[in-house]
Amino acid sequence: MPKQKPRPGPADTEIAAANSAPAEPARRPRGRPRKTAGEQDDGNRRRKLMDKAARLFLSKGYAATSTRDIAAAVGMHSGSPYYHFKSKGALLHAVMGEGMAGALQSQQQVLERLGAAAAPREQLRVLVRHHFEILLGPRSGFIPVMLYEWRSLTAAQRKDVARIKDEYEAAWMPALQALAQAGALRAEPAVARLFIFGALNWAVSWFSPRKGLSLDALTEQALLLFIHQD
Repeated sequence: MPKQKPRPGPADTEIAAANSAPAEPARRPRGRPRKTAGEQDDGNRRRKLMDKAARLFLSKGYAATSTRDIAAAVGMHSGSPYYHFKSKGALLHAVMGEGMAGALQSQQQVLERLGAAAAPREQLRVLVRHHFEILLGPRSGFIPVMLYEWRSLTAAQRKDVARIKDEYEAAWMPALQALAQAGALRAEPAVARLFIFGALNWAVSWFSPRKGLSLDALTEQALLLFIHQD
């Protein structure tokens, strides 16, 4: 007589149900997803385009620089810049806007490291030194382009860049106001800020390390001009 198969018990039923249940979806890791190698490469090429464009806009002028010139400087085909920017004007806007946004971010980091309790003169020294790094350091370029090619932007582009620039310069006001209250700054702070930025930014037209001044030494010379020494 054939043996009957044993009926599944409750434990067997639970095991079978567990095996047949759909697997839980993998949890998505927190934070931004990591960039793929292709995305990183695109980001690097975009950065190189902006750096080379800034140098060409300075040396040749915006009007005399073609997208073919920029592509050749980066080692791309003549039409490749349009993959990253809609036009030469959009590239100019990015050079100024993204450069200014990066300067704003690094300035905030410098002030955070310094701390709010720092003396006003030290705050101004750190701000001036950081600004010289932005103007004259290895990643400089966008502020000189802003000085010479501001009118080449559209009205909307100028408004966008000006918004970031104003935020960058506004961070200087607490130090200038404190110095004015202490009698170390003889000009009205808002007007002093305009004079200070005019003087600092124009250093791009004459400064050279070959003249024997480091950026630290240049910073101290600037402070001697801007604030009264006891």
